[in-house]
Amino acid sequence: MSRLTLPQTTPGVASRHVMPHTDVVIESLPKVSLHDHLDGGVRPTTIVELAREGGLSLPADTAGPLADWFRTAADSGSLVSYLETFAVTLSVMQTAPNLSRIAAEFVEDLAADGVIYGEIRWAPELHTQKGLSIDDAVRAVQSGIEQGIANVATSGRTIRIGQLLCAMRQNDNGLAVAQLAVAHRESGVVGFDIAGPEAGFPASRLADAFAYLDEHWMPRTIHAGEADGLDSIAGALSDGRALRLGHGVRLADAIHHARDDDPRAVRMDRLAEWVLNRKIALEVSPTSNLQTGAFAEYGDTMADHPFDILYRLGFTVTVNTDNRLMSGTTLSREIAVLVEVFGYTLDDVLDFQLNAAQSAFLPADERETLVSLIIDAFERA
Repeated sequence: MSRLTLPQTTPGVASRHVMPHTDVVIESLPKVSLHDHLDGGVRPTTIVELAREGGLSLPADTAGPLADWFRTAADSGSLVSYLETFAVTLSVMQTAPNLSRIAAEFVEDLAADGVIYGEIRWAPELHTQKGLSIDDAVRAVQSGIEQGIANVATSGRTIRIGQLLCAMRQNDNGLAVAQLAVAHRESGVVGFDIAGPEAGFPASRLADAFAYLDEHWMPRTIHAGEADGLDSIAGALSDGRALRLGHGVRLADAIHHARDDDPRAVRMDRLAEWVLNRKIALEVSPTSNLQTGAFAEYGDTMADHPFDILYRLGFTVTVNTDNRLMSGTTLSREIAVLVEVFGYTLDDVLDFQLNAAQSAFLPADERETLVSLIIDAFERA
């Protein structure tokens, strides 16, 4: 692991991180979360309670040990092993009431961390084991989101949330999920994603889904450059027409040292230039990337993460959590990790939030409003 000094966190439990040499609490800053999985951010207390109600067995019977189990199991260095932990969370997410409750708590936890705009991604096809239709699953999650927003409002805070519907790239439900996303675009869904095992399952397998999304001008982000390399990223852009890349850290493979006498001089492949020049956002999740071995060929500590290289070269990097339960993290903690490792300042943190706000799947005028809110708050910090 990264040998960081920052303790891990648990969904539903408050945390506090302070910018070095200041009194600025990161949790108090307005933030944008673009890459956060619903089934990866369930409160351990909720899992225990719902499992007990449903007669389900768990790796641990109480919330604390269960949270520890998730973090240990996820800390494998393998995306495939990391994804296996989701069998536990998914087991309690198979009914409409459970989905609504988990979505509401998810929103509350984001707001408690200072998130003012978030996109929650999840795969409806994984929530049908007890007969729930994918359409009813989307409605249940939206109901929970709206309840969570209302609960947050009672404390005087505001948050806006959109759904990103994921199709599992190893299955054959892409077109159905694309149609579902379009059908619910006026009732909470803001975009489409493909998730699951990346290697061996290129974006081209879902050509019919992307063609349908093209017909209806539906934006999409695609997991790429996490567990596979440049071909996967290229496929996400050319076959999937992605506007953002989920993780995208392997884009660093397309950046090369140009001169031995100047370590700052680099040469980029055309693919990297394309992503850079078109400001295609990279949804980077530092702790998750370390856990899954996304940048293992560069090293095994957070200091080896290519985030800083990408940021210094001008790529549109954003900071995300991926799966808060499995990584024992929050968006504020992810920022604090990067600050600790790379020495970032408040201005850098502002850059990350502006990148995310400007890349949100919102109308242009609403993105600008979001940008203004963030700038004003950072200026007052």
